[in-house]
Amino acid sequence: MSIEEPNFALVLKDGAFELRDYAPTVVAEVLVTGDQQLAGRKGFRLLAGYIFGANRKGQKIAMTAPVTKTAQWSKDGAGEKIAMTAPVTLTAGMGDWRVRFTMPRRYALADLPVPTDQAVTLMALPAARLAVLRFSGLAGEARVADETARLLAMVRTRGLQPIGPSTIARYNPPWTLWFLRRNEVMLPVALGT
Repeated sequence: MSIEEPNFALVLKDGAFELRDYAPTVVAEVLVTGDQQLAGRKGFRLLAGYIFGANRKGQKIAMTAPVTKTAQWSKDGAGEKIAMTAPVTLTAGMGDWRVRFTMPRRYALADLPVPTDQAVTLMALPAARLAVLRFSGLAGEARVADETARLLAMVRTRGLQPIGPSTIARYNPPWTLWFLRRNEVMLPVALGT
């Protein structure tokens, strides 16, 4: 059984580094507090509840990949600008994390059932250009910080302009053997670059 992933056009590929143009997507998201691992588990449970029927129609929605987490830097979720020279902020411990499930392509925002849990928010995201670094194995805080630093260096080397925080993308269920896991660190970059 194949799990749906968001559409993108590959702009550049150089080893594990890719530059991708993503189509607009619809997501379900929650804002949770905790360290990276705890926040990921809490967010996953809330979002899984929504797609497994915790919505006003009791409708089930197919699981997609990846599940993403983005560190948030303020309680209101609006974020604040952080110098892109400090990816170590991903390991700062307790914080707010935006965890997202991408909804299957067949759904427009208006077609999705309303969540019964007010923590779950539905939104449409515009098209975006993302610099991506793929890695396998476990995606703990230290590893994600290292991969984020590597991605940032690759972005700068190519003269790309980061325009937002990095995101951790995980593609496999938790029972997948650690060495077979597919993970990515993603960083939005300006379209003109």
